Amino acid sequence: MGAITYDMEITSSIPAGKLFKSFILDADNLIPKILPQAIRSVEILEGDGGVGTIKVITFGEGSQFKSVKQRVDNINKENLTYSYSIIEGDALTDVLESINYHVKIVPAADGGSICKNRSIYNTKGDAEISEEKIKEGKEKAMGIFKAVEAYLQANPDAYN
Repeated sequence: MGAITYDMEITSSIPAGKLFKSFILDADNLIPKILPQAIRSVEILEGDGGVGTIKVITFGEGSQFKSVKQRVDNINKENLTYSYSIIEGDALTDVLESINYHVKIVPAADGGSICKNRSIYNTKGDAEISEEKIKEGKEKAMGIFKAVEAYLQANPDAYN
């Protein structure tokens, strides 16, 4: 199994704590509400939302994929970090064993925040994944992030 690591940083005008509450802690409710074409629903199969929880994410009509199973690997509310893995589903195609995501939201000097994201694509055998596929995933993640940010800007009292 090979691994391809990709790092991405997104700056935001939203304070770090508020961004963590909405984009991480309440994402299962918020994202289907504001972007149903991307994510139709999130259902917890086992667990209480904490480490070890297994969820099924069903994508909306705007997605080429149907669903994935996700496992929560780590949540640290004090350090604003969150890790999870995609462990099953058609988004892994026949090339990927799993995808691990590590998110850290840090306060920025201007009162906003920086969302640091590391994605690790674990390939099956010596299969390879194209830069184009990684770029597609990055663009989708950026679109979801920007939609959450726009929602928070339009609803300044949410997640205080």
